[in-house]
Amino acid sequence: MRLRLPFILLFILVLFIAVIFYQSLFEEKNYIPKNINNKIENISIKEFNTNNNFFLKNLIEDKKLIAINIWASWCMPCRQEHEHIKKLSDIDNLKLVGLNYKDKIQNAENFLKEFGNPYDTILSDADGTKSIFLGAYGVPETLIIDRELKILKKYIGPINSQIVGEIKNLAN
Repeated sequence: MRLRLPFILLFILVLFIAVIFYQSLFEEKNYIPKNINNKIENISIKEFNTNNNFFLKNLIEDKKLIAINIWASWCMPCRQEHEHIKKLSDIDNLKLVGLNYKDKIQNAENFLKEFGNPYDTILSDADGTKSIFLGAYGVPETLIIDRELKILKKYIGPINSQIVGEIKNLAN
């Protein structure tokens, strides 16, 4: 009897862990952050290759929306999503802004040479504070912002062709 009790407890624990892992395979992977529909401040962010500062509000120009894609050259999912980011550059009412996150400038430039530069504007976030201010958890993330700096959508992780379609619908 003494040997059976630990065996039964171990079996129940292993079964419990297996059920939790199995259920997680079928859970929705999209996360809707709390800051959706919140306005963000008109913060100043440095341009990638210069010391010029841009205010987010000035980036909109004649476009309806801004897509801010937070990326880094060392990020493998960023490499996977880059073909879809290029498709975003074809959307008429969308200003595509790249926010380079905690990256060395030379590495980021090599990334853009290798994969292509789809961005209308590239900004730099060398210490990660601007991304945190925007509510980012990591890279890649893409935020869709309107003219009033209201966050309409936020995509955590690499975007895919379905998300590109959603963003097209928002911009039109």
